[in-house]
Amino acid sequence: MNAEFIEALEDLERQKGIDKDTLLEAIEAALVAAFRRHFGTAQNVAVRIDRETGEIRVVARRDVVEEVEDPSTQISVAEAREIDPRYKPGDVVEQEVTPRDFGRIAAQTAKQVVLQRIREAERDLIYEEFIAREGDIVTGVVQRVQGRNVFVDLGRTETVLFPSEQIPGERYRPGDRIKVYIVEVRKTPKGPQILISRSHPNLIKRLFELEVPEIHDGIVEIKEAVREPGVRAKVAVDTRDERVDPVGACVGPRGARVQAVVAELRGERIDVIRWAEEPEQFVANALSPAKVTRVILEPETRVARVIVPDHQLSLAIGKEGQNARLAARLTGWKIDIHAESQAAEWLAREDDWDIDAVLAGSGGEGREGTAGDDDLDELFGGGAFGDAGDGGGAGGENWDWWSGDGDRGDDHGAGAAEEWAGEDGSGGWDAAGDGGDSRWEEGDGTAGNWDGEGPAEDQDGSPRAGTPGPESR
Repeated sequence: MNAEFIEALEDLERQKGIDKDTLLEAIEAALVAAFRRHFGTAQNVAVRIDRETGEIRVVARRDVVEEVEDPSTQISVAEAREIDPRYKPGDVVEQEVTPRDFGRIAAQTAKQVVLQRIREAERDLIYEEFIAREGDIVTGVVQRVQGRNVFVDLGRTETVLFPSEQIPGERYRPGDRIKVYIVEVRKTPKGPQILISRSHPNLIKRLFELEVPEIHDGIVEIKEAVREPGVRAKVAVDTRDERVDPVGACVGPRGARVQAVVAELRGERIDVIRWAEEPEQFVANALSPAKVTRVILEPETRVARVIVPDHQLSLAIGKEGQNARLAARLTGWKIDIHAESQAAEWLAREDDWDIDAVLAGSGGEGREGTAGDDDLDELFGGGAFGDAGDGGGAGGENWDWWSGDGDRGDDHGAGAAEEWAGEDGSGGWDAAGDGGDSRWEEGDGTAGNWDGEGPAEDQDGSPRAGTPGPESR
């Protein structure tokens, strides 16, 4: 080795961030092991590398003692003083024992150590880069597909998009650019492991942050997001500035912002709804695009009993229960949906109930006074509507949905959204996905639904500018 070797290490320090002294210490330790392996000595040896010239010296270290017991590691006081009269018991004598052909061994060993340290340093740099982006999204390029695993190039490293983290039905081809969510970064001996996802709920949050300046600026906040990847999602948003409509801000002019998110998710339908602090209002908003007549909560069991107009029942449930299931996951409440006619049929047999008061809440006269929540609890608790899955009492069209588990009582109303879309005549949201008239519908400003088909429009077909003007931002 020579001064050029030292200069090369200094270049590595500048380019890779590998400390030169740390690298030299690692080379010295590796050379000690190589010396013992090749020469089979029992001596206590050390390797010294000159930090300026790169010269390598192998020295045998022996302790100065009065009486020698192990000549390979000890030296007498008399012998030590022949080398230097100043030696005394307890000192350490170093004598050079560098073999003639040690240069070749040193070069090979140094090369291996340097390459290993370079790999370790690069792994550390990659780990530090991606651990800082954990919980964020990055753009990757599909390299290859092996079986159901998709290998994605993230720039400085490559990782795998596993089947469980893919959007069902999405096809990947080499060269495709995709956005992925970094779920977790793990440090392993073989380098960082980066778990990425296309199906994680937080992916949709980060995509909206990219598309909606109001979210990036902190004016609009995404409170919660739930997905059935590749099919449908619900996003609850709120605003910190009442002059800014959070739903309109997320939808964008003519649906441009939400359409960009839909396109990235390959057509996944997105319901943007207004978050509400009051659970009743939040549950009602979460069932959008269905219009809700009344929501009654049972806090002890976290059950929300919902009454909807008859023609909205199928829409509230959604195709195969999808709308109700997502609403339950979004709100954290078990949702039990009933049609108004079910209440009316049961109440028709009870002369002293006022159906209008029941459906309206506390605004009318019920049995012996106001029909409040206690009366409604008696109505629902008395078995008039039955339990989910038993066919119900009046019509059997009630549904129970537990937050997060996706279990349902039966399959009543599956596919009924197609019927609603055809019978109502207003177009509205085509929840069944049959290719019907799917439009943006806001109504009372609490929700917006977008399926990615063309620009967002009002019911009358006029363009909707979904964002507030400059004066309101």
